[in-house]
Amino acid sequence: MSRPIRVLVAKVGLDGHDRGAKVIATALRDAGMEVIYTGLRQTPEMVVNAALQEDVDAIGISILSGAHNTVFPKILQLLKEKKMDDVLLTGGGIIPEGDMKTLNEMGVGKLFPPETRTTDIADYIKNWVKENRSF
Repeated sequence: MSRPIRVLVAKVGLDGHDRGAKVIATALRDAGMEVIYTGLRQTPEMVVNAALQEDVDAIGISILSGAHNTVFPKILQLLKEKKMDDVLLTGGGIIPEGDMKTLNEMGVGKLFPPETRTTDIADYIKNWVKENRSF
């Protein structure tokens, strides 16, 4: 029997609105995943270190602050430095479509706008892990 998918959900920077992150964390848990929620005001370094310590399959960043073009590339860089290239970096929040496309081209997984069904997010993570990680 394989272990459950492990997902780290994080809020990076000064963005203090975490209701969406908590909703996602609960939905992923309800979908059978093991979820680690880091809480508010994390740095990219804190997120990647927690992901490494917790041996996660995916990192989900909730971002509403407009800092997505700084946060996601920094986390990607840290994941590469720690040789964690097989960890999905995904997320959602207030991210313009053009920025989503640019971040996707850099290596960030699918990004989800507000109003996305939580089952769509859970399905995306499950499918990505099934295709990209081996247990």
